[in-house]
Amino acid sequence: MSDTITNLRGIAWNHTRGFVSVVATAQRFEELNPHIRILWEKRSLQAFADAPMEKLADAYDLIVMDHPHTALAAKAGLLLPLDEHLPSAYLDDQAENSVGASHRSYNFNGHQWSLATDAATPVATWREDLLRNRGIDLPATWDDVLELADAGHVGAALFPVDVLMNTYMFCKALGAEPFADESSVAPTEILESALEHLRELARRIDPVYLELNPIRTAERMTLTDTAAYCPFAYSYSNYSRPGYARRTLKAGGLVRLGDTALRSTLGGAGLAVSSRTKHAEEAAAYTAFTGEPETQRGIYFTSGGQPGHRSAWLDDSVNAASNGFFRDTLDTLDTALLRPAYPGYMHFQDNASPVAHAALAGTTSISDAARELQEIYRRSRAL
Repeated sequence: MSDTITNLRGIAWNHTRGFVSVVATAQRFEELNPHIRILWEKRSLQAFADAPMEKLADAYDLIVMDHPHTALAAKAGLLLPLDEHLPSAYLDDQAENSVGASHRSYNFNGHQWSLATDAATPVATWREDLLRNRGIDLPATWDDVLELADAGHVGAALFPVDVLMNTYMFCKALGAEPFADESSVAPTEILESALEHLRELARRIDPVYLELNPIRTAERMTLTDTAAYCPFAYSYSNYSRPGYARRTLKAGGLVRLGDTALRSTLGGAGLAVSSRTKHAEEAAAYTAFTGEPETQRGIYFTSGGQPGHRSAWLDDSVNAASNGFFRDTLDTLDTALLRPAYPGYMHFQDNASPVAHAALAGTTSISDAARELQEIYRRSRAL
């Protein structure tokens, strides 16, 4: 065996789910491959969504990424096409065991640019102890949620990008497929109605939630006894694991808007390899190790990760350790909406998020926000 050490650098995001999980898999991979060292660094959740992929590809061999970056990164040649470095049987298994559209979300122009090692979408969460002590039943409809909000029992992640993702959800529930063509996000009257539904919630809950992302929302729900129910926030199974937070959250599916079940917007994270790495085979091998079903339902999960392989979501021990989180939210993942894959999408998301948020905060009108969202979308399609 050669004494030469191969050093790889990776970038993840600053949460147990995003960071500790890959540090653990890297440690185990090093034990199995003593000639490889992997150093993981972390960035904030917002930087995870916003950081330019080109800078990350220059600085790191391994990148934990958000799937809407895929088309632009692929077009710019920033990532390694994993289908040229991993066995087809392995990728077939990943596709067959995808949670919802997670695996497909990293495929563009016929290549697989990342492995869906993490799966998530907005789900409902609640404090079982508070619901029980307050004599509250779980809401079944959007009207039920608003009624609970009027009584002071509801919190929600209404950070700008989350508002935009939930706007897509309401567009779909109101009868319009978001991004069905290149001229509009959705018909303007439906887009306005989607924003209005969200503003009705924002008016009824503590304004602090307009500044909270899903992590901070979960922390507030577990550290304080204010909100007993959250109708939708990107899921973090960590808060459903006994012993992780002050109180445990139960997670489940979304309510109905009228007769239509809400379908949230798929999130999650993928593990990609920079095209600029000098150690493509070693980096690809570690990526494959992290995505293996045994790793996913084993050390990846036990170290705080939220697996992307379906076998982990169905695993009895995984669900026993997470208050049933994975089985109880799997249907919501399977029906989640997929954001469009085109190079200008991130331009739209970055510029549209504060506009949608301003509509909820009341600093701009619903009609003005909808009009601006349509203009930003049309510009993004030309990029």
